[in-house]
Amino acid sequence: MAEAGLAARDAGLSAGARVGRDGTLRLSFERRAGRTIVAGSRWTLPLQVMAPVALDDAAAVVSILNPTGGLVGGDRLVIDVHAGPDTHACLTTPSATKVYRTSGPPAEQVVRLTLARGARVEWVPDHTIPFAGAAFRQRIEADVAEGAALVLVDAFSAGRVARGEAWRFALLDSTLAARDARGWLLYDRFTLREGAPGPGLGLAEDRPYMATIAVIADTGLGEFVAATAALAAPAADVGAGLLPRRGALVRCLAADAPALQRVLDGVWAAARGHVLGLAPLGLRKS
Repeated sequence: MAEAGLAARDAGLSAGARVGRDGTLRLSFERRAGRTIVAGSRWTLPLQVMAPVALDDAAAVVSILNPTGGLVGGDRLVIDVHAGPDTHACLTTPSATKVYRTSGPPAEQVVRLTLARGARVEWVPDHTIPFAGAAFRQRIEADVAEGAALVLVDAFSAGRVARGEAWRFALLDSTLAARDARGWLLYDRFTLREGAPGPGLGLAEDRPYMATIAVIADTGLGEFVAATAALAAPAADVGAGLLPRRGALVRCLAADAPALQRVLDGVWAAARGHVLGLAPLGLRKS
């Protein structure tokens, strides 16, 4: 849908009551008695968190959920996560995030991750599914102190692919930004509108599932990038490279959801092994 079309939808709604809800979530993690704990947790619907669990000896695992079943146009969600010194938090979702059709403004989500010195944060939600006619804007911002490490997954499908709704969303706009005290580490953005991007180089190459994985750290990045080369398969294309400093970026295009998940599991395991020095983590969602 053209930019003018979205502007007209927004303008048409301005004279009436606003549709959508404002959800906020604030989480803070601290290190106590040799373990990471949730020191602060506040939320307003449609955001909520489940009780933290310890699936290994390192991280506090917290699942973020939307009990309303998905995002609708006009929803505005803000998630703030502060990981204190030497903490380790793993943030995920219980399932894929659905974004429903809208005749009004987009659904919006802002995620802010603040990592103190020595902190480790794994942001590994399931992928986002924009339904036909959906409009979604997302911005993920990370402030990563020296000595901290971040593993961040941003994954999408092109819609409800099995129902023939691929590439029929109105807007999909996602930004990843990371910085430290010295300046920018990463700024990555894509904006897609209704209609398949096509098969050409730099486009989706007929793959309806896509993901970006960013890793910010001070050690193990070369080994991590090398390990991702083995993850490419007939159903998934994978590319990886180092950022100018303190980081690596991985792109994935997949033919189906299982292929996407296999790559994401492999990339996450490589990041845990080479960057965090940990074994793979099973989130026990099934």
